[in-house]
Amino acid sequence: MDAEHDTAGNMGYLRNQFLIAMPGLGDDDHFGQTVTLLCEHNDEGALGLVVNRPTDLKVTDMLAHLGLDASELGDRDSPVFWGGPVQPERGFVVHVECGDWESTMAIDDALFVTTSRDILDAIAAGEGPRQYLVLLGYAGWDAGQLESEILHNAWLNTPVDQQILFRTPTTERWREATRLLGVDSTQLSATAGHA
Repeated sequence: MDAEHDTAGNMGYLRNQFLIAMPGLGDDDHFGQTVTLLCEHNDEGALGLVVNRPTDLKVTDMLAHLGLDASELGDRDSPVFWGGPVQPERGFVVHVECGDWESTMAIDDALFVTTSRDILDAIAAGEGPRQYLVLLGYAGWDAGQLESEILHNAWLNTPVDQQILFRTPTTERWREATRLLGVDSTQLSATAGHA
């Protein structure tokens, strides 16, 4: 796995990874067959955004609710995604191209997450990033919680693939993310095997 390692050689942080929900996760209501983009992971915990759970809300509807004219989007309307159960009123935009937004965090050299409204203004005006996802809410883990869940076979992780993130149909993202690991999703088991 492409995770960072600390000086002792222990598995470190999994930022810029997909977390792929395993069948045995035990929280199917929230995370069954989800793909989560891990945006931050450190000693204090982790923050991720579920990227394959579209809501019924469209980006143009959300922009109109904010008083923004979204006519420049034309037929490029897309759904707003459920990013996770924590703070569902909080918005995130995952995108390519850094831009000059007020509050942007680099996930890697070519992928960013912005939480400031100015990116929504730019998207509405047709001046935003070429590829983006708009999400409400996030998934959060306390210190050590994600590592424990991975050890208990709740998640697999793999480096992010922007093709899956921005071009793969939502209903295919989980299956395609498992393929990154060379795994056939129909062969995944709900129980862990330990040697």
